Amino acid sequence: MIKALLRNEALRSDIDAFSAESGFKVWWLGQSGFLLKYNGKIMLFDPYLSNSLSIKYANTDKPHVRISELVIEPSLLPKIAVITSSHNHTDHLDAETLKPILKANSEIKFIIPEANRAFVSERVGCNLEMPLGLNDGLKVNVGEFEITGIPAAHNKIERDKNGCLKCMGFIVKFGKYKVYHSGDTLWYQGLNELIADVDLAFLPINGNLPERKVSGNLNYEEAARLGKEAHIKCVIPHHYDLFEFNTEDVKLFEQKCAAYKTPFKTLRLGEGYFFN
Repeated sequence: MIKALLRNEALRSDIDAFSAESGFKVWWLGQSGFLLKYNGKIMLFDPYLSNSLSIKYANTDKPHVRISELVIEPSLLPKIAVITSSHNHTDHLDAETLKPILKANSEIKFIIPEANRAFVSERVGCNLEMPLGLNDGLKVNVGEFEITGIPAAHNKIERDKNGCLKCMGFIVKFGKYKVYHSGDTLWYQGLNELIADVDLAFLPINGNLPERKVSGNLNYEEAARLGKEAHIKCVIPHHYDLFEFNTEDVKLFEQKCAAYKTPFKTLRLGEGYFFN
């Protein structure tokens, strides 16, 4: 079992302690979950903080055997201003994670693809009107955070009958900074232009292998090369080291980043990274 650098109360204390007049800090919560703190406000990307999938798929032909420990209980998270769900897969839209967070944060803004509104409302038990729905090119302002939706190809760019995206990535601007959270995505034509010159990009590295019987992502080489071609100031890898059947060796990503001269930072579970 992979251990977290900081866990539960220790991680909560580290988040609480961060305060800076400039810059921001991000923590990896496992899988595609990241917590970002800027100017005292917190944004949470796609958290999966339960064992719901391991329980659901136990004794099936697709067991989700956890290989890393749970980083933090949802009830221990500090006050959250904004939370995202990039698409409807449970490791990005987990009722066991989201229900306690939404209950504890009455003023929270919940960012989702507009196409998923009914599904999201039913899964997490919120009012149909509560989430803020985005489509590609649309943006919403929440305090100092400006969040813009862009397509994600998981495995293809898919839209509902109204033309709204079902899977998305998010570009977030705040102060002088710009961050990209990929959600789950393959590399599609035009992606590198959409995310060009962001300060920080969270990119998946687990790849796209049909034998896994799940939708795929960028592999480690593509993530490193995309970071280079899009002139990203720093790439942080994600979507690995959670489930035994759907992971990747992050050292391969690091080797490709070195070859491409792509700036990167690999985080341990529960580790924070300060960007200024």
